[in-house]
Amino acid sequence: MIKAKAFAAPSAKAPLAPFNFERRELRDNDVHIEIHYCGVCHSDVHQVRDEWGKGMFPMVPGHEIVGKVTAVGAKVKKFKVGDLAGVGCLVDSCLDCASCKEGLEQFCEKGFVGTYNSKEKDGSPTYGGYSTSIVTREEFCLSIPKNLDLAAAAPLLCAGITTYSPLRHWNVTKGQKVGVVGLGGLGHMAVKLANAIGAKVAVFTTSPSKVEDAKRLGAHEVIISKDMEQMKAHMGSFDFIIDTVSAPHDYNLYLSMLRRDGNMVLVGLPDTPPTLAAGALIMGRRKLGGSLIGGIQETQEMLDFCAKHNIVSDIEIIPIQKINEAYERMIKSDVKYRFVIDMKSLA
Repeated sequence: MIKAKAFAAPSAKAPLAPFNFERRELRDNDVHIEIHYCGVCHSDVHQVRDEWGKGMFPMVPGHEIVGKVTAVGAKVKKFKVGDLAGVGCLVDSCLDCASCKEGLEQFCEKGFVGTYNSKEKDGSPTYGGYSTSIVTREEFCLSIPKNLDLAAAAPLLCAGITTYSPLRHWNVTKGQKVGVVGLGGLGHMAVKLANAIGAKVAVFTTSPSKVEDAKRLGAHEVIISKDMEQMKAHMGSFDFIIDTVSAPHDYNLYLSMLRRDGNMVLVGLPDTPPTLAAGALIMGRRKLGGSLIGGIQETQEMLDFCAKHNIVSDIEIIPIQKINEAYERMIKSDVKYRFVIDMKSLA
């Protein structure tokens, strides 16, 4: 077994604290990664505090993992010692169902194995990236392009792919008008990616203080969603809207911003059911959909796209010892736009 250090939540709602455990010894198709950085996702807070239920404790969060390969199994072909590698939200799936065969492991019909708060096929718990190392089968490791800043690349493995996948699936193209609802960890990545595709990007925000930042990130215009005159001026004009907000809000208002046959896609996950007016869809033959991260092949495609366009996340690096403080700040939206843990602090 491989000894590892980490920070873990010992129980629901308990502060994260130092935790020692063991990773499995390498199997023939495994890759061992020494973790250099791990991004902090809002879903980490939800799961650590058991707000989604079925939490397994002690829990080591973290699914935006980047580092260096230090060992590989005998049958590994794609990675060698010294390579930069990453692990996102998945560490296993059946690889045999229709979804997996299409490269859509996130929709595995037998259920994928999450990077943490999940169970391996042998029943053992998975532990995430707030740790010194991780052992993962080769099929679920990503190659990190060398030209990307390693720390700032970590959030691409969740925030990046979560916003890239719907842009690609709904065929967003150059010249289309794209709306981004919310300018947080997900929203700021959606702005950068849609801009790189060549779309005309508008950010919907409730905060006038975010106008200049949105433009710096690549937005062509910013709409204050609480200002109904501004909203009316854009009604029926968007080809595509990606909604990144996890707090309860009115979907109908944003659906009215779509042109005929426009698409709105949800990637945020509010904790209360929305009220949806059928007329918001019917009157313009509009469509409302949802999207969940991306498969491994698409995630690698996203990383390569980001390398080509020099796209990374805007980050604030923290030591692991400040993770509980970071959680409280993140809940207050006091981060621009993603915390990333420097794992040297764990040593």
